[in-house]
Amino acid sequence: MLASIGLSSEQELFRSIPEDVRLGRELNITDPLAEPEVIAAMEEMAAKNTAATKPSFLGAGVYSHYSPTIVDHLIQRSEFFTSYTPYQPEISQGTLQYIFEFQTLICQLTGMEVANASMYDGSTAMAEAYVMAQRVTRRDRIVVARSVHPEYREVARTYTQHGDAKIVEVDFDEKTGALSDTSTLDDQTAALVVQSPNFFGCIEDLKSLAEAAHAVGALFVVVVTEAISMGLLKSPGSCGADIVVGEGQSFGIPMSFGGPHVGIFATQNKFVRQMPGRLCGVAYDKNGNRGFTLTLSTREQHIRREKATSNICTNQGLIALAATIYMEAMGKKGLKEVAEQNAQKAAYAKRKISASVGYSIPFSAPTFNEFVVRGSGSAVETLEKLRGNGIIGGLALSKYYIDRPDEFLVCVTETASRSNIDKFVDSLNCDR
Repeated sequence: MLASIGLSSEQELFRSIPEDVRLGRELNITDPLAEPEVIAAMEEMAAKNTAATKPSFLGAGVYSHYSPTIVDHLIQRSEFFTSYTPYQPEISQGTLQYIFEFQTLICQLTGMEVANASMYDGSTAMAEAYVMAQRVTRRDRIVVARSVHPEYREVARTYTQHGDAKIVEVDFDEKTGALSDTSTLDDQTAALVVQSPNFFGCIEDLKSLAEAAHAVGALFVVVVTEAISMGLLKSPGSCGADIVVGEGQSFGIPMSFGGPHVGIFATQNKFVRQMPGRLCGVAYDKNGNRGFTLTLSTREQHIRREKATSNICTNQGLIALAATIYMEAMGKKGLKEVAEQNAQKAAYAKRKISASVGYSIPFSAPTFNEFVVRGSGSAVETLEKLRGNGIIGGLALSKYYIDRPDEFLVCVTETASRSNIDKFVDSLNCDR
């Protein structure tokens, strides 16, 4: 092969790479293994993963929820596993139909008028909302609360770093944990971006924040990382949101070590041509037969590059289907019941922990299924001791907020039993 392309050694294949950045040694990998040996090695490694069998109170953007067996059963049908981008609507009616249903369900949940076919995940959806707000308002200043998920904010910064966006982060209220100061908004602001429930689990006063944003001509963007909360809380659209983005992982999608998941993007109908991604619509032929088609696909592979609104060229098709099956299987009542279980179990845990010696709840704003706990010592050490007792106790806030070393975020979903909550609280008390 080398002789055929005029080279004398494989090293010449890499001559364009400077020598000082080459590895310079053999890769530290095992010798080739037979298939049974590979399977045995993988099973041995998998046996070390005990997190799934321990009581877990970890949330922070990825949540443990029960998924009905019908979800996995249906998405494993071959026509769904092998479906491709629906460029040819004549032979893609099934794919287009479930995309249309996904969009409809997201509109109903968010209270918005139009939703796209899904996006990569919640963080990229938020980043796209930044860019869309700039297009709509012809302004570049984005005001985002520091109570928005830190990783979402980091993705948005990376996504927009070479554009014109000027990102301004504003602090949350130390007493409530929610955003209350909107004095940074001005007539150059393209959007006010908040998360509700926010990263600390606190529910924001969306209506008053929307009024403040609209008073200066800015769009109001609401981020939702815990989609189950929409089964209980007022929809962002009913509170004045212009764009709603978020993560749909809670709708029957496994945690999967953080992905792949499914992004949600919904907005008002007047902004539909500025919305990124693709939009599926319904139409009728001359005989009155219903059909589905891609109504808007505003990426450069469909339209002139300078007219494109996004570089998102696809949607999370299979995962959006799983979320659709989950929502339709649960229905309005089922989703509300799950949300109520989350809120009630979290409230129980919150009361028990706040009554424990040495622990308190620092923020007064109402919460859904997550809340912050403040201890009298290092949160990292507290969580390590809990892990030693077979409990995953939550997330130390110092990972993202270095000025909060004694606080950790606790999440309680419907999968947490009363006995496990009691065991968690008892372990905290033993730590004293």
